[in-house]
Amino acid sequence: MVSPLPNEVIILGVTTSGQTFRPSDWAERLAGVMSSFRPGGAAPGDHLSYSPWCVPNTLDGQKCVIVQTEMREAHVMAWDFVMGFARDNQLQVIKAAP
Repeated sequence: MVSPLPNEVIILGVTTSGQTFRPSDWAERLAGVMSSFRPGGAAPGDHLSYSPWCVPNTLDGQKCVIVQTEMREAHVMAWDFVMGFARDNQLQVIKAAP
């Protein structure tokens, strides 16, 4: 298993019961919703790119979203939304070891 960097949390597209989360583009959708939450705030056209704080990726063949913990400090409500999404959908979350 991959360990996230100390400033990252990885939300895997696998539920706590081991099922693949659907729809298959969930990571891109979540990151798209979070695109305006970024260092320095949103600027015109930012909706066309992902925030560096919330990026879709693939880990061991599974979709995932890598979330930078900086977002928690800068935008608490955005952080709560992302983590709530993971919790509500029973997705596995990998946190960096303290």
